[in-house]
Amino acid sequence: MSDNHKHGHHISTPAQLWAVGGALIVLTIVTVLFARVIHLPYPFNIITALAIAFTKAGLVAAFFMNLYWDVKFNLMLLIASLAFFILMVAITLLDTLYRIEVVPSF
Repeated sequence: MSDNHKHGHHISTPAQLWAVGGALIVLTIVTVLFARVIHLPYPFNIITALAIAFTKAGLVAAFFMNLYWDVKFNLMLLIASLAFFILMVAITLLDTLYRIEVVPSF
C-alpha cells in the first residue's frame, strides 16, 4: 500500500470533546447575553449573532464531524454545498424582494 492511501482513523479524546462541548456552552451563554442583556445597535446585533453562530457551526463541523482530521476533499464538499445553498437563497431573495406589488382586480 502506498503512502498516499494510508489514512488512519482519528479517535477524539474525551477531554477534547468536553473542551469543545464546553466552548459550545460558553458560546450559547454569550448568545443569550447578547440577546437579552447586552443591547447592540441594529446592524451590529445581527453581525454578532451570526459570528457566534458560524463559530459554533465551525466547531461542530471540525470536531464532532471530524472534518479537522479528515481528508480535505470532504471539507471542500461542505464549503461548496454551503456556497450553493447561499446562492439559492440569494436567487430566491432577488425574486421575492424586488417583486412588483400585485394589485387585486376585484
